[in-house]
Amino acid sequence: MTSVWPFAFAILAMFLISAPQAFAHLDHIPHYNGNEDHTEKLFIYQALEPEYAAPGEPTAVILSIQDFDGNDVKDVETMLEVYSSNGQRLEATPWTKYPIGDFSHFVKFPEIGTYQIVLSIAYGPVNSNNIDPPRGTLASAFGCNCERVVFNVHISNNFGQIFTSTIIGALTFPLAGLGIVLWLNYRNKRRIGQLGNRAELAKYAIMLAAIAGGMVHFAVYSEHGSLRLEYPIFLISAGGMQVSYGILYVLLTMSSEAGALDPRQYYRKTVILNLFGLTGTVILLGLYAYSTIVAPPLSPVGTPESISLAGILAKALEVFLVIGVVFLMRFEKKNLQERISSKT
Repeated sequence: MTSVWPFAFAILAMFLISAPQAFAHLDHIPHYNGNEDHTEKLFIYQALEPEYAAPGEPTAVILSIQDFDGNDVKDVETMLEVYSSNGQRLEATPWTKYPIGDFSHFVKFPEIGTYQIVLSIAYGPVNSNNIDPPRGTLASAFGCNCERVVFNVHISNNFGQIFTSTIIGALTFPLAGLGIVLWLNYRNKRRIGQLGNRAELAKYAIMLAAIAGGMVHFAVYSEHGSLRLEYPIFLISAGGMQVSYGILYVLLTMSSEAGALDPRQYYRKTVILNLFGLTGTVILLGLYAYSTIVAPPLSPVGTPESISLAGILAKALEVFLVIGVVFLMRFEKKNLQERISSKT
């Protein structure tokens, strides 16, 4: 367990010394059809909404233009074009000046396939409120006081369902598999007359709750990643520690049952592990409550976090976990006393 603490302190130190800059102003880190590119002085982030766009449906091309320090670009003039894979221009918007570098355009992709989105950014006089003619070389800025970046996007009918189902399966199947193993172990113990009581079953449920809470953090990290790079790092780290707590408890229990640890040694290790789990979970609950009341630390938008279904689920698991860890500590102490008294 001691190896966990340097990692936790490193994460905390990173939060304290990080520079206050945003890394994009998108709603979340795109899993699909998200791109980034840069010109000599600017970063450009691109996403689609819906992310898994289907042919024929209105789709927002979302763009965020920032300087290399993550600051907003003011009074930026751009032109947006959409090309098919054979080089035919399908849509184009005229040169338009925006007060800030965050904007979007709605387009329709006619069929399944790959498309190129070309964003032109003016750095001098351009053909304002008009559209430049199409080009054979999409990124060419010949004859234009502008810089151009090209983004590739892929349009399909059901890739989003496939991707989402895969992610859900990747998160739930290991948890379900572990639950089945623990249940079979519990049932086998009851059959042969070992512990296998309700307290033991509650112990397994608490382990699974810790792992499930970590899985939720893994699932939602991208929703916060576009605001600050530190946010997804924190969520992934928190999820990793929750999963580690649950798995370490499973391994510790199995080691004890296999006779690799004597009762006192096992109990001391559970105290350390449970204090780690209890402290970490209480901190996570406190941070969530704080961030939904006032703006969270390092927030680039300066507003409280919105309450989401995933957040409610994660916090419900953590409240259950706090109660469960307290129960576990009492259970392990009572179990130690019973095992010692049975030997005397």
